[in-house]
Amino acid sequence: MAPELVAAAQAETARVVELFEAQRRVHLTSRPPDEAVRRDRLDRLAAALGEHADTIVGAISADFGNRPLAGALAGEVLLQLEEIRTTKRSLRRWMAPFRPQPRYLRFAGIKAWVEPTPLGVVGVISPWNFPVALAIQPTIAAIAAGNTVMIKMSDLAPRAGAAVAEAVAQRFDAEELAVVCGGLEVATAFSALPFDHLFFTGSAAVAKHVQRAAADNLTPLTLELGGKNPTVVATDADLRTAARRIVAARLANSGQVCLSPDYVFVPNPSLAEFVDAAMDAGHRALPTVLDNPDYCTIVNDSHYERICALVQDAHDRGATVREVVPAGESLPSRQARRIPFTLISDVSAGMAVLDEEIFGPVLPVLGYDDVSEVIDFVNARPTPLAAYWFGPDSADFRHFTARTRSGGVTRNDFALHASLQGLPFGGVGSSGTGYYHGKYGFDTFSHMRAFAVSPKHFSPVSLLSPPFDHRLERGLGFVISAWSRRFTKRVNPRRPSQASPEVGP
Repeated sequence: MAPELVAAAQAETARVVELFEAQRRVHLTSRPPDEAVRRDRLDRLAAALGEHADTIVGAISADFGNRPLAGALAGEVLLQLEEIRTTKRSLRRWMAPFRPQPRYLRFAGIKAWVEPTPLGVVGVISPWNFPVALAIQPTIAAIAAGNTVMIKMSDLAPRAGAAVAEAVAQRFDAEELAVVCGGLEVATAFSALPFDHLFFTGSAAVAKHVQRAAADNLTPLTLELGGKNPTVVATDADLRTAARRIVAARLANSGQVCLSPDYVFVPNPSLAEFVDAAMDAGHRALPTVLDNPDYCTIVNDSHYERICALVQDAHDRGATVREVVPAGESLPSRQARRIPFTLISDVSAGMAVLDEEIFGPVLPVLGYDDVSEVIDFVNARPTPLAAYWFGPDSADFRHFTARTRSGGVTRNDFALHASLQGLPFGGVGSSGTGYYHGKYGFDTFSHMRAFAVSPKHFSPVSLLSPPFDHRLERGLGFVISAWSRRFTKRVNPRRPSQASPEVGP
C-alpha cells in the first residue's frame, strides 16, 4: 500500500477511536435522552435522508455501475422514512415502564416494574448491496432506544458512504451519530471497539472475524447474514404465476439480495413446464440487458467473475444452462458487468452453485417427488435466512415449515415477511442471530432494567436467611406437596412415543 494511503488509513482509524471515546463520555455523563430528544434525532435523520436523497441514490448507482433509481429511492430512502414515521408513532408506548403480571406481588405489597433503558454506544456495520438502508434501519431503532450510534459504511460502496457521511454531518454532532468510511484497517479497528452493542450485516465469513473481535470486549452482537434460501413450488401451485414471481424475485437487484431465492424445487412432472415459464418470464422482464437502465449491474469485477465461475462449474459438471440473451447482445458482459437471467437445471451434488450463496441473477432448479426430499435437502445444509413456498396452505406446506428452520417464511411472494410492519426480521443459526424492525429493534438496543421495592413490614428475601422457623418448613412442604399433586393429576399416564402432531395457524 502506498505511504499516503497507509497514513490516511491510520488517521481514519485514530478518528474512529476518538469518535467512540467522545460518544462514550456523553453516555456516561448525561441522563438518558428523553422522548423529545429521541424524536428530534429521528426527525433530523429523516431530514438528512430526504434532503440528500438524489445525491445518495446517485452515489449508489455510481458504486454499482448502474442501479435503477426508482428501486434505490424506494428501498434505500423511502422505506427508511416510513420506518422513522412508524417508530415515532409508537415511541412513547415503547419507552413506557411496564409492570409484571403475577398477582402475588401485589398481594405481598411488593412493587415491581421494568424500564427500557439505553445500552450506550451502538456500532452498525453496513454491507455493500443495500449500503444505506442496512445502515439506517438499525440506526433508527438504536436512536429510538436512546443510544448514540457509529456507522461503518462498506468500502465496496465508497461513494454512497461519503454521501451518507456528508448528509449526517450536516444534521448531527458526531457525539450523537457519526458515520465513518474506510477499508480493512478501519473496519478491523471499528469491530474491536468496546461497543455496548454491535450490529453487523454481511457474509458469514466476515461475521466470524467480527465476532472474534467483539468477543475480546464481550460485546453483544446482532448478526444479519444470508444463506441459500430454498424455494418450493407445490404440486397444486399455479405454475406460471409461481415462475413469474420467482424470476422477478431473483432479478431484484440482479440477485444481490440476502433474501433472494437461491434455488427452487419443482415437482418432477411439472419441471419442464416450469422451466419454459421461467424463461418466458425472464424474456418479458428483460427485453434488453446491456443498455437496460432498469437492470442492476454486478457490483464489481470480482463478484462478476465469481458468479460466472459458478455457472461454468455447473456446466462443466453436466448441468443444463439456459440464458435469457436478447437478440443482438453478447452476454454475459465483463466490461458492463451484466449477467443475463440464467436458469440451471439438471444440477447435482458437488456443483458449487448448490453449495455457495450465488448473489447474482442465476437460479438452479431441482425436481422432487415428495416434500420429504425437499425437507431432507434443506436440513442437510446451513440454516437459511428465508424460505419460500408457492402454493396454497396445504398439509405439505405445514409439514415443510414444521420440519425445517429459517429466519422467516413467505408464501406466494418474495421477502414479504421481512417487509411488513410489526414482524421481526432476523436469521437463525448460520443465517444470523438476533432480530430487529419496529418494536423488535427497539428491544434489541434496549436494556430491560428491572426495579423492585420491598414492603416496609416484610422482607421476602429474609426467608432465605437464617434463622429458619420450623413452621416455615412445614408450610413450604405443604405448598410443594399440594403443587405436586396438582401436576401429577395432569400427567398423561401413557408416555408419548413421538413428537406432538404438526399444527398450524
